[in-house]
Order: sequence, then structure tokens, then C-alpha cells
Amino acid sequence: MTDDKDVLRDVWFGRIPTCFTLYQDEITEREAEPYYLLLPRISYLTLVTDKVKKHFQKVMRQEEVSEIWFEYEGTPLKWHYPIGLLFDLHASNTALPWSITVHFKNFPEKDLLHCHSKDVIEAHFMACIKEADALKHKSQVINEMQKKDHKQLWMGLQNDKFEQFWAINRKLMEYPPEDSGFRYIPFRIYQATTERPFIQKLFRPIASGGQLHTLGDLLKDVCPSAISPEDGEQKTQVMIHGIEPMLETPIQWLSEHMSYPDNFLHIGIIPRPTD
Repeated sequence: MTDDKDVLRDVWFGRIPTCFTLYQDEITEREAEPYYLLLPRISYLTLVTDKVKKHFQKVMRQEEVSEIWFEYEGTPLKWHYPIGLLFDLHASNTALPWSITVHFKNFPEKDLLHCHSKDVIEAHFMACIKEADALKHKSQVINEMQKKDHKQLWMGLQNDKFEQFWAINRKLMEYPPEDSGFRYIPFRIYQATTERPFIQKLFRPIASGGQLHTLGDLLKDVCPSAISPEDGEQKTQVMIHGIEPMLETPIQWLSEHMSYPDNFLHIGIIPRPTD
């Protein structure tokens, strides 16, 4: 891969200042103070909220505590989506800190997957990495790795260790020089205004004529409404890691540098602010 290490580092260390408050109907022994945390964009909510859980459990009646879950303005937040993606989809045009409500009761079974331990997050994370490598290299790279390499990827993410993670992940971002890119780009497109989970399909980084496909080419093929509105007025923004990449950016470069640790490009299509 082309080594733009500063980009990789900036993506890794992206943070969202967040204020957690307990839902007003939760029964507490005393008033629950809000809890502030800098959330890593690249991680998962249930992986980085142990301190939040401890803070609020202190004031709860223990018999009232069941599985913790989070919502923003009435929308339950899916823990298996990366934090940065959740913020971009639901709150990117609001003032910081991001205001998240904490619940310990009435788990929304229809909206959220259960997450009883970090093993569940690890299993989800590794399944995504394996799916991404199947698209990029027919699973050859991940299958050649040892169990300890898989563990190092997970521990790097869990412990927020950039070097530890990238020492292994670098191999997943390489390709033979004669190929000019991956077999297919692992991506998922999420539209903030629809209930549909996400769009995903096979897309090659190189066109049949040899030219590099761009982000614009991908959107034109997969989600044309995101870039060419019917009435000519652009009403949406295309967000990756909180920024709007230029549509001319090669999709191969984005895949190498702007993928989340699960090796997918998570692309949010959100309404453009009207002010």
C-alpha cells in the first residue's frame, strides 16, 4: 500500500467529545451526574464504555440493572456499527459534545443486538475482517496469518494501540504490484434517511480500461441519488470519518487509508445542513 502514515494516524486518533446522561425514568439511589468521555471514532460503543457503566451503576439500585444500551434523540445506537459512523449518521451536524442517553432497562430487542461480553464484539470484528479479506484477496491473507496475528489485530483495537494494530493490518492492505489494487473494495453505504441497513455490492477499484475508479464512480454505480439529485440541488453529504472526501479520490486509496479497523469503508450519506 502507499504509505501515507499521517493519514492512518489521524484516522486512528479521531475522537468525539461525548456527554453521557442517564435516562430520566431509571430508578436511582441519588442523582446521576453526567459522564464525559472522548470516544475513539474507530472503536465500538460497548468496547469503550466500561467507565460509563461503572459511573451510573454506582447510583442505581442493583435489582434495576440489566443490559446497558445507548440512544441518541430517541434512536437506539447499534453497538456493532463503529462509533464514528454512528456519529456521522445521527449527529454530525449538531453541537458538541455529543449527547448520548444511557439505559439499563427495556432493552430494544427489535433494534439492537445483544452484547453480553467483549467476546461478542471480537467475533463481530473478526467476521468483518475475514469478509473484507475475502473481497480483497480471496481470503488468502487472513488465512495465512496465525491465530496470534488475529489476536494482535483485536488487542490493538481493544487497547487503542496504533502500532500494534497496524503491524498486522498492513499485510491486509497490500496487493501484488501487477494488480494495481484489491480484487473488490470492501465498503458499506448507509443512508441516514432510510431504514435500510446498508448497501453493499461487488465493486472493482480498477476499470476495465485500466483507469482508477473514484469515490464518485462508486456512488454513481451503487447510490446515484447521493451525488446527482433530481432537481439539481445537492441535498446530501457523503461522509467518511467525519469528512467529505472529494469525489475524484481513487477508491483504492480510500480503502487503504480511510477504512475502519474492520477493513471496511463505512460511507454515510446524510442530509446536508440547511442553515
